[in-house]
This record gives sequence, C-alpha cells and structure tokens, in this order.
Amino acid sequence: MRCGELAERLDERLRIDEYADVDASANGLQVGPADREVARVAVTVDAAVSTVEQAVDAQADLLIAHHGISWGGIDRVTGTAYRRLAPLMENGLALYAAHLPLDGHQTLGNAAGLADLLELTDTEPFGELGAVHVGQRGTAPDAYSVDALRNLLAGELVHGGEGVQVLEFGPTEIKDIAIVTGSGVDWLEDAAENGVDAFITGEGKQKAYHLAKEHGIHVFLAGHYATETFGVKALQDRLEEWGLKTTFIHEPTGL
Repeated sequence: MRCGELAERLDERLRIDEYADVDASANGLQVGPADREVARVAVTVDAAVSTVEQAVDAQADLLIAHHGISWGGIDRVTGTAYRRLAPLMENGLALYAAHLPLDGHQTLGNAAGLADLLELTDTEPFGELGAVHVGQRGTAPDAYSVDALRNLLAGELVHGGEGVQVLEFGPTEIKDIAIVTGSGVDWLEDAAENGVDAFITGEGKQKAYHLAKEHGIHVFLAGHYATETFGVKALQDRLEEWGLKTTFIHEPTGL
C-alpha cells in the first residue's frame, strides 16, 4: 500500500480534520513521500530518537506515533529536531502522528481502550474540547472499591515501577467513571460537576488535590505513557487487518 493512501485511510478513520483547530500536533503524515510503498508499520507512543532507531532496526517503512515531532511547526532543523528527523530521512522511514484524534476516538482511542479494560458499559464521549471530545465516560457493571480499581490499573498498565497514585476523596463504591488519558487533569472539574465517582487520567497537577477534595471525587493518576498505549495498539490491529505487517515499539517512561 502506498504511504499516501494509508495516511488518507487513517485520516478518515480517525477524523483527523475535526481536531485541526484544537490540537497543537500536526496530525497526519509528518515525514515522508506519499508515493512510498509501505509493507511494514511500527507503532509507538512517542516519536523519539530511540523509537525511530528501533523502527529502522525493525525494517519498518512507516512509524505511527501518538506523540509526533511537529507541534505547530518546526522553525529550525537543529538540536532535537535534527536528531529526530535525521534517522527518519536517512533511512527512508515515514512518520505519521495521531494525537488528540487517538485520545478521543470512541472505539480506537486511548480512553476507549481503557474503558474496555475496566469493562465499562453505557459509554459516551467525555472531555469536550471545542466541537470534539478527548475522553470517555461509562458505568462499571459491578462497583469497584478504591483498592480494587487501583490494583487493576497497577496490574494491567505498564508504569515503569511508579505504580498508580490515588487522590482518595470520593464515595466508597465506584461505578460512574470518566477517563481522559495522558495529561487530562484539566477535565477533572467537568467530571466532578457531572457527578462521576472517579476520574482516571495519566498525570496530575497541583490543583487536582484540592479540586478532588472539594468536589468529593476520586482521582486515579495511572501514568501518561501507561494510559496511552491503547490507541496505537488498536491501530496495529487495524493495520494487520489491512494486510500490513506490524511491530509495536514499547518504551515505557514511568511517567
């Protein structure tokens, strides 16, 4: 499959254009010629020197990353930009990025994958950002205790040894759960005002403690990287259905 054709198919499936006005990431094909033939695709969370080099070693033609290398443009190809671009261009490796579209997609996205892990039902979009959403909300068929939910997240997600931090201010039983993966704590107050029992995100900010305490809601900080592997893995499954060979490049940050 040609790189341009694959990129267009991904753009359509992930509704890339709908996020153009709210996402700093230059989503879509960031590096590489559209006429390049693609047989093997590597997927990863972060496009960095190490993951690019691993994609080259895996003989990938295209690397798909949740966090790409262009965030509002590249003014100078020096320093970090050069170190990341050089191995891509020297080895003819194309790069495709899907940031917020891969957070908020209601079947392929990071939040959707985490909701599936928790076996949530009656799921619906959550985390409004302009005209789109970046998360998901749902109901646990059987209520979780704080310890049970913490242990499930700690056992199933890769944290690099850091575990799951909990701001424990909500009810004894947890049924209504909202999720915005990665750096999603800015939607904590929305979750509280919508009456959820617990909010799950990747990493916290200082303000989260007092907001959680004042609103009476649990906050689970399950790791930025750990909560954002679901989307690229879901894309990996789709790519294999489309007849492409794939490789998942796993480099947990512990953050």
